[in-house]
Amino acid sequence: MSDEDKDWKLKLRYGKLKTPFQHFTVIADGIVLEEIDKSFNCRPGRAYIGIKLWAPDADEAGNMVIEIGRQLGFQVDGDIQVYGSEPEEPPRDSPYGYDPKFTSY
Repeated sequence: MSDEDKDWKLKLRYGKLKTPFQHFTVIADGIVLEEIDKSFNCRPGRAYIGIKLWAPDADEAGNMVIEIGRQLGFQVDGDIQVYGSEPEEPPRDSPYGYDPKFTSY
């Protein structure tokens, strides 16, 4: 990893790296419809998904968790909580999500 890749957080904080997106952590209630990739360690049934997102705004972050969940075999059918948060990955040219985690209940 180059020095430029390492200090993206500082560049973002001090305005040298610009992005039209904001960073969010989203938690949503729903149902795991099918066996999700074993690396997620989540059985079918009721669960929460937690995911980090770069999105234009909080409303779009909520929409993104629904679509990303659908792609992973998770149907959001309950509350969606959106929080502004510190990023762990740099922004890109388009919105994206990363580090999804599932918690069964």
